[in-house]
Amino acid sequence: MRKFSPKESHIQLQDTFGEKSPSLATVYNWYGEFNRGRKTLSDEMRSGRPADAVNPENIQKVKKIIKNERRIIIDEIMSHLDISRGSLHALLHEHLLVRKVATRWIPHKLSEEQMTTRVDWCKFMIRKFDYDRSKLLNTLITGDETWIYQYDPETKQQSSIWLFPDDDPPSKIETCTKWQQANGRQFHL
Repeated sequence: MRKFSPKESHIQLQDTFGEKSPSLATVYNWYGEFNRGRKTLSDEMRSGRPADAVNPENIQKVKKIIKNERRIIIDEIMSHLDISRGSLHALLHEHLLVRKVATRWIPHKLSEEQMTTRVDWCKFMIRKFDYDRSKLLNTLITGDETWIYQYDPETKQQSSIWLFPDDDPPSKIETCTKWQQANGRQFHL
């Protein structure tokens, strides 16, 4: 049986595997390993810290943390368990199959009873202010046009939660805004 040099072996590997063949440096490295007495291609035991962050104990800890606090962020879980971002990513997405989702707006229409209740409340407030001649109304400055923007104190990122595969996605109710004008004043219903 003919013995090939590292360079000849590299040429034959290139002819056989093309671009997927190992580099010349890798071929020289393996020649050195086999000359030193190595018998197998499988990985040997390595020194250093083993990759032990992805284990059943940590999987249960992460699951418990997320069940208790759905809005927790990755950095808080990392510091709580003292594990790396990559290990936490593996725990969350490969083992627990959770994903972070944001709430979505669902239009909400008021029933007739709810609208009547709001109208009655506004009329009550109008009577109260007219009867008391409230000084508060005298301090209001009005103009021809008013712009009022819907204010949502939570951003999309703040309202996102961790969702397990069997959970329903969250939703946020969007109110239908109506205004009624009475005695020159506008009231939000």
